Amino acid sequence: MQRRSFIHAAGAAAATLAAPQVFSQAWPNGPVRIVVGFPPGGGTDALARVVAQKLTPMWNQQVIVETKAGVAGVLAAEYVAQQPSDGTTLLMAHINSHALAPALQRKLSYRVDRDFVPIVLVGVTPNLLIAGPAQKEKTLKEVVALCKAQPGKVSFGSAGAGSAQHLALELFKLQARVDALHVPYKGSGPLLTDLMGGQIQYSFETMTAATPHVKSGRVVAIAQTRAKRAKGHPTVPTMQEEGYEGFEATTWYGLVGPGKLPAAIAQKVNQDVNTVLAMPDVQEKLDTYGAEDGGGTTDKFASFIQSEIAKWSRVVKDADVKVES
Repeated sequence: MQRRSFIHAAGAAAATLAAPQVFSQAWPNGPVRIVVGFPPGGGTDALARVVAQKLTPMWNQQVIVETKAGVAGVLAAEYVAQQPSDGTTLLMAHINSHALAPALQRKLSYRVDRDFVPIVLVGVTPNLLIAGPAQKEKTLKEVVALCKAQPGKVSFGSAGAGSAQHLALELFKLQARVDALHVPYKGSGPLLTDLMGGQIQYSFETMTAATPHVKSGRVVAIAQTRAKRAKGHPTVPTMQEEGYEGFEATTWYGLVGPGKLPAAIAQKVNQDVNTVLAMPDVQEKLDTYGAEDGGGTTDKFASFIQSEIAKWSRVVKDADVKVES
């Protein structure tokens, strides 16, 4: 009896292991697009390209990063939700489109739980409070003092109204008891250009997008927004270390597909992206960008998204944050 059970289990396991191999021969049978909701030069674009470059040889098909910027990532999400669920179009989902927008906008054209299939979390990063090179105030205490001296006039850029950078600013204003001028952009790329050019003064920018400019000295890192310091920026203090207890405002990225994406495709992409994330050269890039905690199952990512929606819904309510739909 035990022998028969063992043989049956072994056969089932072999069939399970064989299934992805058989399926991988059928898909992808053409180019795959990863749609990004922000202009080139931002964190979402950077991580999408890291993944796409590795998947192209693995799948023997071109994996293209396509930009559809606007409405803090919502435009790209709306687009992908309407695409065929055949695996040819995926979205590099973002905290903006999949946690903040549902909390902020009641008239979204999509529902996260209905119109998307979670595939894999790519990474969670802190934001960096950064200053332009010409800015004299380059410590957190100096920034707070400046905001108090010039209420509503000190400018902070974001990737758009309702973006992760915007919500980090709102949390900062609440905890520091200051007012500041929010300047929304259509993504991190143009924001950083203006910050380096002196058109705006500060930003709670994604670590992924800000890091190359911090390393080159074109912007100055003041603080980071996770409870612990990221490996890529060990000398930059956290907001919590600077006296803002419980201050945590992250940005996260993950692949999702349209709502009727077959489970077999989702599982294959999940498996292959997990392989990519474990590659030493990819790990090195992720550490530099401060992207941590990526990988895991599709269910893990689905649960994470729902917890983020709940968390930011509370923040939006408590801070009375409103954006135009």
